[in-house]
Amino acid sequence: MQRLMNGNKVIIGMSGGVDSAVAAWLLKRDGYDVTGLFMHNWEEDGECPAASDWRDVQAVCEKLGIECYSVNFAKEYADGVFEYFLREYRAYRTPNPDVLCNRVVKFGAFRDYCNRLGADFIATGHYCKRDDDRLIKAADGNKDQTYFLNQVKTEQLCNVLFPLGDMLKPNVRAIAEELNLSVARKKDSTGICFIGERKFKKFLSGFLPAQSGDITDTAGNVVGRHDGLMYYTIGQRRGLGIGGVKGEAGRWFVLDKDVKNNRLIVSCGDESALFSSELTGSELNIIGAFDMPKELRCTAKTRYRQPDQAATLFVGDDGKFRLAFDEPQRAITAGQYAVIYVGERCLGGGVIEDRA
Repeated sequence: MQRLMNGNKVIIGMSGGVDSAVAAWLLKRDGYDVTGLFMHNWEEDGECPAASDWRDVQAVCEKLGIECYSVNFAKEYADGVFEYFLREYRAYRTPNPDVLCNRVVKFGAFRDYCNRLGADFIATGHYCKRDDDRLIKAADGNKDQTYFLNQVKTEQLCNVLFPLGDMLKPNVRAIAEELNLSVARKKDSTGICFIGERKFKKFLSGFLPAQSGDITDTAGNVVGRHDGLMYYTIGQRRGLGIGGVKGEAGRWFVLDKDVKNNRLIVSCGDESALFSSELTGSELNIIGAFDMPKELRCTAKTRYRQPDQAATLFVGDDGKFRLAFDEPQRAITAGQYAVIYVGERCLGGGVIEDRA
């Protein structure tokens, strides 16, 4: 992390969790003039997780002796992220709204708002590093979040600080304990970005009508009923409602979706049909200056926490690309992101369109 002892004004996005709390303390320790900003991005009636998180932010900032404010970006989130989320599910794809949320809200609306307030820098509690215009993996490989930043534009990172880039998560919690912060043992957030943990089917059904249909095996035999194709993803084993075992063959898993006939196709035992050696994608976003060849040896991942996989990237026109893996990959899923790495550098990524 860049360290300037001149009292530069930094506004840090604070979520109510331990990571952003310790990041704020690190900035203050290093001499920055720090202000915490909590983003309220989801509107609903009654008590919601955001209200509790905002109280945690206030408690932390009071403890650290820094000012904090709350800003409402619900419209930006609804228009730029949640509409995309619903649109992808309408198309029976499996989106990752957290990725788009970073580009549209955290490094979009939030960054612009902070710049209007005269911030010299903005900061977040992400586990990653920035080296000039390059996005670099965090020291903590288990917590590295460059995957979720693959769609952030180069210019959106130009005045961003990542205080946790060289930190390990256990050390972050240890600092919070030493500071006696109320969030020291708070669980990491999960679920949909800014919406939180939900009973997913119930939540999604409130926005999209679902049409039930047959679950069939690869021979066309009906083995059950599904609640709506949007609720299932390729490779899924749990929640199928057709039992976990078929004789001695093994567990059922989702193999494909027959959208035309509204059928969920499942198989069990041999998962070879789930594996693909190539994928095609679109909206390839490259972070930082890079002399991109038409063919690039790299590593890539198609889901968070997946170990980097050796691959060759073939770059086409208008953001189209093809990724050929050295080894077949399980359950490559349309709508998710293929994220590209060259060594420790996250080069960017794009949306998966199909597998081959």
